[in-house]
Amino acid sequence: MEPTENPDFQHGYNSGIEGVNRETYEGYLSSQVNKDWLQERIQEKRTEITETDQQLTQATEAHRTAYAELQTHALQVERLDKQVKHHEADRQALEADRDNLRERRTKAAPDYSLLAGLLFLVAGISFLAGDLIISHEIVAYALNIRNTNEAWAFAVGLAMVSILLKPAYDRLIEQPYQENPEQNRTKYERFKIALAVFSVLTLAVLGWFRYEAYRTDQLKAAINKSVRQLQLNTDPTAATQTLSPSTINKIEKQLSESSELNLALVNSPWALLSFVLSGILFALAGAVCLGIALPVLSAFWFRWLQADIKLWKLRRRIKRIDGVLAPLEAQLAEQRIQQNVLQHNLDLLPNLNELKERRQSATEDLNELYAELKLAQTDSRISNFNDGYGQGEATRTVLSDDEQRQLRKEMLTLQNGNRARSGETRPPGNTSATPINGTNGKPQGLRPYQSVRKFLSDDM
Repeated sequence: MEPTENPDFQHGYNSGIEGVNRETYEGYLSSQVNKDWLQERIQEKRTEITETDQQLTQATEAHRTAYAELQTHALQVERLDKQVKHHEADRQALEADRDNLRERRTKAAPDYSLLAGLLFLVAGISFLAGDLIISHEIVAYALNIRNTNEAWAFAVGLAMVSILLKPAYDRLIEQPYQENPEQNRTKYERFKIALAVFSVLTLAVLGWFRYEAYRTDQLKAAINKSVRQLQLNTDPTAATQTLSPSTINKIEKQLSESSELNLALVNSPWALLSFVLSGILFALAGAVCLGIALPVLSAFWFRWLQADIKLWKLRRRIKRIDGVLAPLEAQLAEQRIQQNVLQHNLDLLPNLNELKERRQSATEDLNELYAELKLAQTDSRISNFNDGYGQGEATRTVLSDDEQRQLRKEMLTLQNGNRARSGETRPPGNTSATPINGTNGKPQGLRPYQSVRKFLSDDM
């Protein structure tokens, strides 16, 4: 299209000839272009809101489906996690018991070996047996208790003094040394030295008494041999074996010497010391040996027959829990993988809040565009009115009175015709007349000033 054929150009040309203010139509054109632009933006916003509503609907449904699938796996994960935690708690409790038992087993390790403990036990029993025999002899003869059961009962009671002394030895000597060797070393060593000295002294007394008994026994054997020799010196051919008075006197003298030797041995102070010291030594030695042997045997009893058996049971229970825990952990790992995949898919879906915010923003923008469109339409109509008014005023100044009357008459006829046509097509309730617009929104058809111009040209 040539620039001269453009309606805006034609309108501007006519306005220039008629001397109409150019700013009025320029405002109209600006408002009209702005209105067209606003209508395009409004249509875009409407399309955007429609698309956003579709995306929001689809995203809501996708979120609902994905969340339902995610909750299924989340429930499985929660159930399996509770089971795994329960079994792990049981396993940790068993491991704590096992570690505690191992620590107790390590602390219960004795200073002596099992063989040494058995040797000390045999020694302690031997000392008890020796003390029991000595006590029985004392009870039976020294105390003149002839009833066998009563004598043995009293002897066992005396022999049990070693058992009575054992706790005293454990608590006063052995246990303090085991708990704090550095602090109680001196007391422990003094007791051991005193016991060793007492043992050596007792052994020396027993050795001397044993020598005295041996010497007495040898003297008695020599006397008996001499008596037998005197008896053999009689005449074997005699009808009766009679001893001479001198031989009898010699034999009686020899027997008297043997009795004196027995009496001297019994009344010897070494015999008294031997009985007293051996009784004390056997009681102390039995207490010491049992005080060493019984804790050793008790430690091995605890380590081998209690702790090891319980550790074996704990290992079996832990192994059983591991057998149950392994498949549960595998299922839990698989369910967590599925949960993470579904959560990732859910995170990849459009954010519902962002879509809602986008729709809200588009709605607000559309409302603003509607408000601007209203202003643009108002400005366009005002500018259109002002332009028409200016052209009409310019036309009125060049008409005569008759031409003005003729123009009014034509305009009145035109208005009546427009009202009649608009009444046929006007929607109910609309009382305003709407001019017929052309391509530029400018009223087209019969224009009063054009008809006047045509009328004047015909007269000329």
